[in-house]
Amino acid sequence: MKALIALMLLVQLPIHRAVPAAPPAPLGCDDPESEAAAEVAVNYINGHSQHGYKFALNRIEDVRVVSQGPNNDIMFLELDLLETKCPILSPTPLANCTVRSFAEHAVEGDCDVKLQRLDGTISVLASKCHSHADSSEDISRICPDCPLLASLNNTEVLETVSAALNDFNSKTTGPYLRLLEIGRGKIQYHPAHIVAVEFAVGATNCSAEEAKVNVGACQLLPEDQSNFGFCTGTMVKLPSQNLNVDCQLYGHQVRTPDTPLLARVFQPTSQDTSAGLAPSAAGFTNHNLRLSHHNHLASESSSSEILRSMLSAKSVTKRAVAEAAQHDKVPRPVGFVPPPPPCPGKIRHFDI
Repeated sequence: MKALIALMLLVQLPIHRAVPAAPPAPLGCDDPESEAAAEVAVNYINGHSQHGYKFALNRIEDVRVVSQGPNNDIMFLELDLLETKCPILSPTPLANCTVRSFAEHAVEGDCDVKLQRLDGTISVLASKCHSHADSSEDISRICPDCPLLASLNNTEVLETVSAALNDFNSKTTGPYLRLLEIGRGKIQYHPAHIVAVEFAVGATNCSAEEAKVNVGACQLLPEDQSNFGFCTGTMVKLPSQNLNVDCQLYGHQVRTPDTPLLARVFQPTSQDTSAGLAPSAAGFTNHNLRLSHHNHLASESSSSEILRSMLSAKSVTKRAVAEAAQHDKVPRPVGFVPPPPPCPGKIRHFDI
C-alpha cells in the first residue's frame, strides 16, 4: 500500500524539463565588444602577414556570435581593411600608420576571422583574407592626373627600383643594402612621365665599399643581427631626367615566437601563398593581402573549417534574428523610428 501511495504522489509531481538556452542576441557591428574583437583580429592579421603593408580597420561588415557555454563564445567577423603606408616590417605601431588616400590608389582588404571569447579574453582561431586595389577608372575619374598602380614586374618599375637602389648604395657610408621585395610601383604619364616605387631592403654583412670589390659575397645579416628597411624612389623621365631616392633602416627587431623575421623576406623563387602574393608570369602585386592562417594553438584541421563554421553561424544567427522579430511584433507609437540595423558598421576612413 505504501508503495502505491508513493507512486501516486510521484505521478502528481510536476516534471521539470531542461529549457534550451536561447541563442545570443545579435551583436551590433559598432558595439564595444565587436570593436574589441576587430582590434584583436587586425593585429593578428598584420602580425601574420609576410609581405606588403600593414592594414587598418575601415569597417566591420558583419559580426556573429555562437555560444559554446558559460563565458565561452565563438565570434565570426567580416572586416573591411585599408592599406596603410607602413610596410609590414616597420616597427611603427599601427595606430601611427597613415591610411593611403583614395588618390594614392587605395587598396582594400576583405577578411573573415574566427575568434574565441573565453572568460572575457579574445583570441583568433583562424583568418582568411584577400584584397584588391580600387579600379583605375575610379581614380582617373576623380583625379585624371594621379599616377596609377602598375604591375610590380613592369619594366619601368623594375628599372626604377634598380636605379634607385644602386644610387643609394653608391653614396651611402653604411651597409650595402639588398632588395627584399617591391611593395608598390606607380606610373604617371601626364603632365610629366614619372615612375614612383617603394621597396623593402635588408642590410648585408658588407659595407658599400666592400660590395664594390665582391658584391656576390654580401649576404643578409643573420636573424639575431637582422636590419631591415624601406626605400622610396622617384624617376622623372620627361620633360627631363631626374632620380630621387630615400632609404630608412629600422634597426634589429626582436621576432615574435611564431613569426621569424627572416620568414618575411620575399624570395623570388618562393611559391608560398600563405600571405602576400607569389610572383607569376602575369605580374604580381605585393599590396594584395593574401592570408589564410590558423592559430597553431587552435584545434583547426583544415582551411575549409572556417568557411563551414561561418556558414553554420550565419544560419544560427538568422534563426535568432527571426525569433527575435516574432517577439518584437508589438504596436509602436506614432512617429516611432526603428533603430538602425546593427550591421554593417560605420566607415572609419572612406568607401571603395
